[in-house]
This record gives sequence, structure tokens and C-alpha cells, in this order.
Amino acid sequence: MPKIFDNIENHLVQGLNNTLEVSYRGDFCVGYFNLRGWKQVAVHIDNLKGDEGNCCRLLIGMQKPPLEIIREYFCKAEHAIIDNQTASTIRKKLAQEFKDQLTIGIPTDEDEIGLRRLSQQIKDKKVLVKLFLRHTLHAKLYLLFRDDKISPIIGYLGSSNLTLAGLLHQGELNVDVLEQDAALKLTKWFEDRWNDRWCIDISGELAEIIDNSWAADRLVSPFHIYLKIAYHLSREARAGLTEFKIPKILQEKLHSFQQKAVSIAAHYLNKRDGVLIGDVVGFGKTLTATALAKIFEEDFFLETLIICPKNLTNMWEDYAHTYQLRAKVLPITQVQSVLPKLRRYRLIIIDESHNLRNREGKRYRAIQEYIQINESKVIMISATPYNKTYLDLSNQLRLFIQEDKDLGISPEKFIESIGGRVQFMAKYQYSATTLPAFEKSSYADDWRELMRLYMVRRPRSFIKQNYAETDPVNGRKYLLFSDGSRSYFPDRVPKKG
Repeated sequence: MPKIFDNIENHLVQGLNNTLEVSYRGDFCVGYFNLRGWKQVAVHIDNLKGDEGNCCRLLIGMQKPPLEIIREYFCKAEHAIIDNQTASTIRKKLAQEFKDQLTIGIPTDEDEIGLRRLSQQIKDKKVLVKLFLRHTLHAKLYLLFRDDKISPIIGYLGSSNLTLAGLLHQGELNVDVLEQDAALKLTKWFEDRWNDRWCIDISGELAEIIDNSWAADRLVSPFHIYLKIAYHLSREARAGLTEFKIPKILQEKLHSFQQKAVSIAAHYLNKRDGVLIGDVVGFGKTLTATALAKIFEEDFFLETLIICPKNLTNMWEDYAHTYQLRAKVLPITQVQSVLPKLRRYRLIIIDESHNLRNREGKRYRAIQEYIQINESKVIMISATPYNKTYLDLSNQLRLFIQEDKDLGISPEKFIESIGGRVQFMAKYQYSATTLPAFEKSSYADDWRELMRLYMVRRPRSFIKQNYAETDPVNGRKYLLFSDGSRSYFPDRVPKKG
């Protein structure tokens, strides 16, 4: 009778390690493989000599969507021939999931040691890793070869993947295979798949991923850590700078810091349907919003509705005419009577959006309803988006964000302050990744995290430090515009009272 390994009475990892200790080779076939799970068997793999007949061959058969894409590629032509460059690209795409694994959870010393050991074992040819692409393969088979005349092959067959849960924690059903005829048949089954033409080697890619991660066996300077943090935090800004082009009619009118704002705001608007341009007074928010609307007119054929205070209607009509913007200007005082009868505008500019802090107001409701019915994208403009409370910000966001929309982030400081996510879910009847969840928070860090997804705002000191030039005569900072004129920053000199 076979022995059952269910991770309750008998743990599969114990059976594997006991057999590995006296084995010279191993062949593992699993559906899923977790890099951190390898540490459970890594010690005994070190004892293998490291050549073709004395190593551990790991065959992975079922991965996530990237693998499905590649599998479809191969299925289109049974006899397709690919070049080395294409094969290298495929391997890198398939290895990406393993790279993502290392970004989940808090690293431990045990994880670090296990990952370094796996990298070295791959380099020493003690571990070979292949991905099976011909079809979905969800098998779990562990074959171990030893110098024993009676039972040279021992197999373990069942439901456990090569993950920490599958080997140790999770309830499973596995049995050992000691009968040699059955073991030989399983060996042939493994060999057929290992040698399949659609089975590709990603050993090198896995070692490279580990060597370039936090588990790498090298010291990383604080400066390089800082650069990497800055690189990832600026991901969306960098995407905006390359994704959209400034319209020709506005290229000469916009200063470089305004062009950057337009590109970044365009990315936010395209991705999340709304953006708040919050630069301080005097830095051309109106022109920035006009350029942004012009991009979406040229790229997506959207017409613009401009809602503004009554005293700004003439200014906006001049901007629309000057820059050939297909737009209608509507005073905010008329929204209740005009919006219900107005045709569809897919892009809306709301100037002085801080005036819409009260979501119970009639004008607020009229604008919000129009936006939701017409699925309009929204550009809000305000130098003072935050006045009294953080609800000023959320109420402006609520114009285009539904109450139950998943924002992808949550108010971590607030959640921590009440004891964690379990306590949050027990106390509140909505998801932690929604606007109502943020409205419970009074922590500035939470709101900074939220608004970095929707707001473009540069303080005067940032513009002065990064975009201004210095007059060699008087040493004052100034901005140089396309017509050659200069705009000097005022010098603030304290005076005695």
C-alpha cells in the first residue's frame, strides 16, 4: 500500500527531503513553482554533483497569462521556426512572473539565503528549469533516483505544487510510488515532456532575476536604492512624457514646465478619466488645461465643455478661439438650467473647481449627473483645491469617480491606526480601496498617496529650482518665454515691523 502525504499527518516536504538525502538525481514536474518554496528542498539539492545525470530537472507546466500568450503563438503554426532573438524575448516574458513573485511580501533572511542558493545551484548546473508550452500541464510529480538495487526510483504523485503551501502547509493528497514498473512509466512520461520541442529552458533567466533582486549576494549603495525608488515613483510621469505630444499650435506658447504638466496630466486623464491641475497662481493653469483639451480633441476627437465662473467666460471664449478648440463655454450659474438639455460633451473643463466642495449643492449635483450620464472625462483647475478639510478634495473627485470604484490603493495610515484591515472591514461596509474609505482618514500621507494619482501640482519653489534661469547681472531667477521675454521671480525680503 502506498504511503499518503496529506500535510496533516505526513508532510510531503519531509518525504522528499528524506529521499533526496540519498539520491543522485531528481526530476520534478509541477503546475506552479514559487521561488521562495524552493528553500524547503534546497539543502539536499546542494549535494548533487551538477551534471546532466546528477542534477534536479524542474519542469513547470502551468503559468499565468504571459504563458497563454506565448502558447497561442506556438499553436498558430505547428512547424513554426523562430530566431534566437524571438526565443530570448519569449523567455524573458515568461520569467517576468517569477520576478513579480519577489515583490510580494516582506523579505526574510531565510528567503534571502534560499534564493541565493537557488541562483548558485542553477549556475553550477545542479538545477535545470524548463517551461512546457505545448498544452496546459497541471501535473505534480516528483521522481528521485538513487543507488539502490531494489528500488532505484522513488516517485511522489498527487496534488502538491513546488510551493511553501503545497509542500508543507496546505492540505493535499499525495502518495509515494515504489513499484518499479510504475516508476519507469512515470520516468518515460517525464522524459517525453522534458524533450518536447515546445519545452524551453529559462534557467539563466531565473538566476538573473534573483541576482538583480533584493536577494542578490552583493551590497547595494544607498544612492542606487534612492535612484530605484525615484524611478518607480516617477513611472506614471515618465509614461505621460512619452505618451502624448503637445499640439503644434501650443508648442511655442508653453514653457517647458507647462509642457511637462500637460503630458503628465494627459496620462492621468486618459487612465483615470479625470485630473486636477493645481499649480499655484501665475503658472498658466488655463493654458495648460487648453493644451490638454486640444490633445484629446486631436487624438480622440473629443469636444470640450468649459464650465467656469461668469466673470471668466470671455477669457475662455478667447482661448477657445485663439487655439481653435472645439468648445462651448458655460457659466457655472447656468448649469442647472442648461446641462439637462445640453448635447453630449465627452470632455469637461471645470475652472475654479474648489467652488464645488459641497456635494449637496444643486450646481454640484447637476454637473455630477451630466458627467456620469455622458461618461465625460474631467479636467479640474484650482490653485486652492484644499481649503478646510480633506473632504474638499474627495468632493471634487466624486464628480467623476463613482463611490464604489476600486482606486487600487487604500488609506494605509488610517487602517493601521484602527488595528488593520480586519477591523476596517468589520467596522465599515465598503471596500478599503474606495473614496469613502479615504474620507474616513485624517492622515496627510493617505491623501498625498491618493492625490498623486489625480493631481498635477508644482509649488513655486519647485519651478524656481528646476526650470528657472539665473540672470548673470543681478543674480535673480527668471523664466524665459518663447518670445524672448523674461518673467522674474519676486524676491521676498522680510521687513521689520
